[in-house]
Amino acid sequence: MAIEYATLAGGCFWCTEAVFNDVVGVVSVESGYTGGQVANPTYRQVCTGETGHAEAIRVGFDPEKISYGDILDISFATHDPTQLNRQGNDIGTQYRSAIFPATPEQHEEAQAAIRRAQADNSQPVVTTIEALGTWYPAEDYHQNYWEGEGQENRYCMAVIPPKLQKLRKSFANRTKSANS
Repeated sequence: MAIEYATLAGGCFWCTEAVFNDVVGVVSVESGYTGGQVANPTYRQVCTGETGHAEAIRVGFDPEKISYGDILDISFATHDPTQLNRQGNDIGTQYRSAIFPATPEQHEEAQAAIRRAQADNSQPVVTTIEALGTWYPAEDYHQNYWEGEGQENRYCMAVIPPKLQKLRKSFANRTKSANS
């Protein structure tokens, strides 16, 4: 099995990671930082909004089970791509909606996915397509956060279940929880 990667930003990485951990064909999800100017940024640095990084996820997926386009469609369906530099109460460029394609083919598919998302939204989609820079994994305590202490975190309890409901409603045949 050849694994491909999609690097996406759509707000808090705890929330986007939780969504993709339930998607059939996804074999790994890593929270991290990309798109900035500071080498080896820390969470505290990224939270200032001054490093240029986005909180992002790197999704490892089996292209024989799910396509890059489907990954992007799920991302658009489970975050608000019309909010500039924010998702809900998370405000700042570190919470921007962005796609970081790794290949020219991913870049073309990102453009097509934005067009599909725009057709589904009355407000302008502000998701950017940015060059994939250096990937910096987030600190260990951010990885698989929802499965750990996230379900005791009030913020996560307010934000993640509605995202998972959107996923399961719109992509029921693509979720691990519906197919187990």
